[in-house]
Amino acid sequence: MRSPRGLIAISGYLAGRHAPAASESTTGHHSLFFARAFQILAQPEPVRLQKLAAPDSGILELRLERPEVKNAINWDVMRRLRSAIEKIQADATAKVVLVASSVPGAFCAGADLKVWICSERRLMSSSEVGEYAGSLRSTFSSFEALPIPTIAVIEGAALGENAELGLPETGLAIIPGAGGTQRLPRIVGVSRAKELIFTGRRCDAAEAVRMGLANYCVPAGEAYQKALDIAREITQKGPLGIRMAKKAINQGMEVSDMPSALAVEGECYDQLLHTQDRLEALAAFAEKRKPVYTGK
Repeated sequence: MRSPRGLIAISGYLAGRHAPAASESTTGHHSLFFARAFQILAQPEPVRLQKLAAPDSGILELRLERPEVKNAINWDVMRRLRSAIEKIQADATAKVVLVASSVPGAFCAGADLKVWICSERRLMSSSEVGEYAGSLRSTFSSFEALPIPTIAVIEGAALGENAELGLPETGLAIIPGAGGTQRLPRIVGVSRAKELIFTGRRCDAAEAVRMGLANYCVPAGEAYQKALDIAREITQKGPLGIRMAKKAINQGMEVSDMPSALAVEGECYDQLLHTQDRLEALAAFAEKRKPVYTGK
């Protein structure tokens, strides 16, 4: 049997099995590593937003904590996620977000089965299902639109072996309705996305990295530390430059031709020319010292 592995996905999409429906569940086990004490900013369980203490200022951690259903997403979780996203957007000191699970053996099981059943004998109506799926899409889109990098930490065993990712919805006669049919092709390409969605096949940690669905595959128990190391590297860079880089990449990927994409890059670059951080970087280079960025 292969060794369990963890996955790291950077600045993109909540890696894991995106919004599986009904009986499908995702596993992926969370490491109990903590770098230091956290200051709780907001969000009681099942969603907890925390800010790491100095010297890791600027790193926020968003944790899913719904152990009884392996972090399955219901209306309450979506509401709390949206509230957390709003707090992150309003925090001018935020530089990077880690998304992790506090539930051993699970990252996120996708859609909560109980959401689909209004009572013991009555299923949700088509309009109610559509409203729920639409809310999932808007929640994930808001998370994707955050101006700072996000790192998803998926760690541990899945199905008794490696951390695995998959979109099983076609096996339940539906499609990935929370954005999976649109985001996955943009990450792994149209052909591979069609294969994964049409077959519902799960890919293990190593294959996820080969496809570009995740950035790193690390030994079990090491995913959080790897994610924290990456976050620390990001916080050492100019925060305005990081925000503009993410904006340029995301918006540039949405246009159809290179001239338009380069125009997006040029607009983002121009916004940095007269910032205090840029002048500080030039001065620090000339004086052979580490720059002290203020985000201005």
